[in-house]
Amino acid sequence: MPVPAGTWSDLLDHHERDLIASGASPKTVTAYRRDLGQFSAWCIDRGRDPAEVGHRDVRRYAAHLSGTGSAPSTVARKLAAIRSLYGFLLRTGRISQNPADLVSAPKAANRLPRVLTSEQMSEILETAPARTPLELRDRAMIELAYSCGLRSEEVISLSLGALDFDSEQLDVVGKGSRHRRLPVGEPAQRAAEEYLKRGRPSLTADPAETALFISRNGRRLSPSDVSRRLSARVRDAAAASGISPHALRHSFATHLLEGGADLRTIQELLGHSSISTTQVYTHLDSARLRDAYVGSHPRA
Repeated sequence: MPVPAGTWSDLLDHHERDLIASGASPKTVTAYRRDLGQFSAWCIDRGRDPAEVGHRDVRRYAAHLSGTGSAPSTVARKLAAIRSLYGFLLRTGRISQNPADLVSAPKAANRLPRVLTSEQMSEILETAPARTPLELRDRAMIELAYSCGLRSEEVISLSLGALDFDSEQLDVVGKGSRHRRLPVGEPAQRAAEEYLKRGRPSLTADPAETALFISRNGRRLSPSDVSRRLSARVRDAAAASGISPHALRHSFATHLLEGGADLRTIQELLGHSSISTTQVYTHLDSARLRDAYVGSHPRA
């Protein structure tokens, strides 16, 4: 059955609603809509209707992206968006074949994530100031992010009832609206308790606000707020240039692996849907061991 007559915009609207219904994160929905908007504009310029797009068109578009300086990871993401759109059309019986399935994504450089050493983490956590309401908030965010391996988006989505002090666990909503219940270390619990007692009440403007971490104006933080605050704390405390807030999550996983945790446990704690995503930490640990060997063995 061919794609029904209609504009690219109509199909992108249908696809967006399907993504939302399937539980895709707002970030994914926004990124796919933007990427598909660019692809549709490229097709329109060449007079290609949705039903006419074939694998050669998708391959030419990928080549166009690479030729204009897009990184392999960017090309791969845009191809994933196209594959998702045509997968939706295939699933709903509007086309007979997904043209993007025949186009391979370019291989990205095998770049390992940056992590902080346990000494750097100790410096960050032990030297983080905790005098003002905002300092109490930032310290609690860092402690929880590292203690539980949270993404920035997961930090801002935490509600007041997410942390159960009695069971020492945290309820988190991750990618794809997947829920997981995580153990919380005592230092993180203490930092959160101090923030709730001495920090958050001073920031609260609206009693109905349910976000755990709020801004100086009493509103739920945005991803950029969390990124900016955590980046500042990490940079100032550890003098670690180029380390992002996500490094706290990478450090969490790496330190667990170094401590003897198995990959399946780390996968569950991180909320990865596939073990292959978690396996990057085995490469990271191997790289660390190689560096230690080269730096210390007399016959390396």
